[in-house]
Amino acid sequence: MPGRATAALAVLLALAAPLAAQRATERYDHHFRKYAKRYFGAGFDWRLFKAQGIAESGLDSAATSPAGARGVMQLLPSTFEAIRSRNPELVSIDHPEWNIAAGIKHDRSMWRLWREAATPRDRVGFMFASYNAGRTTILRAQEVARAHELDPKIWTSIEAVAGKVGRWRDDETLGYLRTIETTYRRMDQGGRLRPQARPQ
Repeated sequence: MPGRATAALAVLLALAAPLAAQRATERYDHHFRKYAKRYFGAGFDWRLFKAQGIAESGLDSAATSPAGARGVMQLLPSTFEAIRSRNPELVSIDHPEWNIAAGIKHDRSMWRLWREAATPRDRVGFMFASYNAGRTTILRAQEVARAHELDPKIWTSIEAVAGKVGRWRDDETLGYLRTIETTYRRMDQGGRLRPQARPQ
């Protein structure tokens, strides 16, 4: 009898683990929805910012980087304080809601700087790359694209010349964008992550 109870418990734990992991990835969905709508409007897909949060920290509100970035959206304290100076309701970088709100607000600032992008999809690429590497780096990449007679308003042009741009850890930025896109594609309409396909 104890053997059956142990086996049953093991089965229940095995079934519960994926469910708990799923719930963990959904715990901040309300904040992502709320601040995507506030800063980008109702028609913008909030799941992009959730995918960004997963790429930044795995949605870990206690995450820190060697450079000092903190929280779900991995904001530097100086960036958070600059955003907070105009949005005093964002009380603490370490509070998940305010960290997410500030991160999406920062995305909005980046979005506004790339109005000349060829398409909305290109604009998303420029926005996230600027969040990761800084706008100045991406402006330098555009200059390199122009020098190679590529359209600097198209994100794939930037990808094509990334390795030729000095003082840019382009592998990190391009990997970051790929992670966001892959994560976004794994989400259903409700923002839940579909299980990853296991390699054959």
